[in-house]
Amino acid sequence: MGRFFKNGSAVIRAIVWRHSAGERNCVLPGHADCVKIYTIVMSVYLIRHTRPLVEKGICYGHADLDVTESFYEEAAIIKQYIPPAAHVYSSPLTRCRKLAEHLYPHAPISWEPDLRELNCGEWEMKHWDAIPREAIDPWMQDFVNVCIPGGESYVQLYERVVRCYERIEQSARPAIIVAHGGVIRSILAHITGTSLKDSFQAFRPHYGCVIRVDDRQFEFLSNIPTEKEQHKPSAR
Repeated sequence: MGRFFKNGSAVIRAIVWRHSAGERNCVLPGHADCVKIYTIVMSVYLIRHTRPLVEKGICYGHADLDVTESFYEEAAIIKQYIPPAAHVYSSPLTRCRKLAEHLYPHAPISWEPDLRELNCGEWEMKHWDAIPREAIDPWMQDFVNVCIPGGESYVQLYERVVRCYERIEQSARPAIIVAHGGVIRSILAHITGTSLKDSFQAFRPHYGCVIRVDDRQFEFLSNIPTEKEQHKPSAR
């Protein structure tokens, strides 16, 4: 949305973006005979998918889960914090695909396999407490470097995500990334220099969160707490 204001002989164009957090103005000087429109929203927005349709305690990553009936309510909140037009990148998994298509129904969307969640291999859709102790203990002791059987390690997830993010970062803005908790933690660890081991404590992106990234700085625009998630055996 644009507004024009006079300031002596100069014309100042203020592009105003409103969201529920308030009204943000950015003014840019121009000339009375030639007003230039500047693109001021140059951010990357990280959006986590809404609540997945899965029982608490189930291990999932690449599993292609649907979303719950609260999808439209959650998506309406997300819409308040994102630009109306953007370059959109998304994990191809259903829980992200549905959200990306709902938020930007008329935009071309780039489906990025590298934005998928951690590949949980042989553990996909098993209850965390049903995974044999001898299988899970090595991973529990070093979840950053140890691969899940038939799947991948956190560092492998991080490396593919960062490759994809750096490419997106060099593309046109604003950019929207619709992805998963592990993907978002990887991006935040990358831009802040946080160790992967510490990233679970440092960053807590809830379902449907919106994060704005500008020049290696980030801000949670929306991060509504949900029921505590379970991503390890309950007894550990």
